[in-house]
Amino acid sequence: MTDGDLDATDPRTLPGFFDSLADGELLGGVCADCGQVLLPPRPACYACGSRAVDIEPQSPEGQVFSYTEVHTPPPAFAADAPYTVAVVELADGGRLLGRVAADYADVAIGDSVELTVREPTAAEREAALDYETDWPVHVFEPR
Repeated sequence: MTDGDLDATDPRTLPGFFDSLADGELLGGVCADCGQVLLPPRPACYACGSRAVDIEPQSPEGQVFSYTEVHTPPPAFAADAPYTVAVVELADGGRLLGRVAADYADVAIGDSVELTVREPTAAEREAALDYETDWPVHVFEPR
């Protein structure tokens, strides 16, 4: 891959990643040189700097690596607070940040979760940048 090969449909870009997610595919970048899993994918590995990044399907299942509760969100999401967000280590080794569909008190490090995808709410569309309004929202559901 060269930089000239990238366009918005490539899953190594955020638009391409979210388009794939909307189609039901969780795609990650996997560095061909060091094996680092990149979620969302990027054109270069953040572990070793290699540009040899392959795109591979990723498991939606994982475990909570770290989590917190958001009490003071951006104004567009004030009605949702408090809500739980987590860094989830997926079964294939990548880590992805997202909301957890559970109260903070009901979440613990190591809990099993599964990535689900839904349409954005009206408030989420309103808060999104123009090019993000059709991107799906990913949420981790406890298993």
